[in-house]
Amino acid sequence: MNDASQTIFYSGGHRGAEAEFGKLAEKYGMKEINFSFEGHNLNRNVGVKMLTDEELKKGDISMDIVSARMGRSFSKVNKIRKVIQSIFHMINNGYQIFVIGWILPDKTVKGGTGWGVELGKLFNRPIFVYEQDRKEWFSWIDNSWQQVTPVISHKTFTGTGTRNLTEDAKKAMEDLFEKSFK
Repeated sequence: MNDASQTIFYSGGHRGAEAEFGKLAEKYGMKEINFSFEGHNLNRNVGVKMLTDEELKKGDISMDIVSARMGRSFSKVNKIRKVIQSIFHMINNGYQIFVIGWILPDKTVKGGTGWGVELGKLFNRPIFVYEQDRKEWFSWIDNSWQQVTPVISHKTFTGTGTRNLTEDAKKAMEDLFEKSFK
């Protein structure tokens, strides 16, 4: 079991999964860092790291690549580009990746959250997705999603996911922290 006070949580501070992860990180006494950028609204204002244009560019990637990897296109390219760039910083800093959302038939995760999952795959990080419809945790193992019971076992982790959090997902997140730190 890890010492929560020695653990750093990385996120984006948005409503839903990120805000809930942040509340749990705060409850357990973790350091919290939320990446943002000029003009972006946050739900949590704890540990905000405003990314400069130069820092955002470190996470720049062709939107064609993002669209191809995700199997879908993005209509608001200029807005989504900064979000994609900030997600890079979340995934690059947290070793384990915990996500709340929906796994799609093509094995991607729904929404912009899915880019964080794809980066986690590219960076060969341990990825855990709480699938809200199935009410179970899954991990990306041997190129497929396999049901698991995760724990936060590394000194850095990222928490992200949907803005539309279910009560079951909140309970699964509480259980994850309880199992990992008590």
